[in-house]
Amino acid sequence: MALQQTLSRRRLLAWLATAAPATLLAQTPSEPKPELAELRGTTPSGKVLDLASLRGRVVLVFFWSTECPVCHSKMPELRANVAGWRGQNFSLLGVNMDAQQSAFLNYEEVVTPLLPAAQIFPSAWGLAPGYTDNLGPVQHLPSAVLIDKDGWVVERYRGRIPPQAWDRIADLL
Repeated sequence: MALQQTLSRRRLLAWLATAAPATLLAQTPSEPKPELAELRGTTPSGKVLDLASLRGRVVLVFFWSTECPVCHSKMPELRANVAGWRGQNFSLLGVNMDAQQSAFLNYEEVVTPLLPAAQIFPSAWGLAPGYTDNLGPVQHLPSAVLIDKDGWVVERYRGRIPPQAWDRIADLL
């Protein structure tokens, strides 16, 4: 009886060694497909923002609000990186999520003229008629989406942008 159990175990192990990997591969869920990012909006000055026109550039889309203290605290870092990577294939796009467009427009009207040109990045109001994106609902501010040169979403950040994100951007450049 013990010999029969040993043979049965060996047969089972032999079968597992040959059949199980193929079976397991067939049942393994596929990796999530990367998302080709889409975003289209308009800046307060009327300039159209369209991710499709930025193919060939690494893009960080930053979702923010004038009522968000963390968003405000990130702005100097964002602006410094925009200036530091000027001349590189990098773009930063802001998407303002204020409930009232007037808050966004007032902010842009007051702040933008005070900034050096190298630190200005375009922003659109995310609740405007005609604004569209496929980056998912914004459930937390700030948040950001990193997009590679081919237009694919490669990372998402919720809350403060971690220092590693800037390293990742540098790697993608």
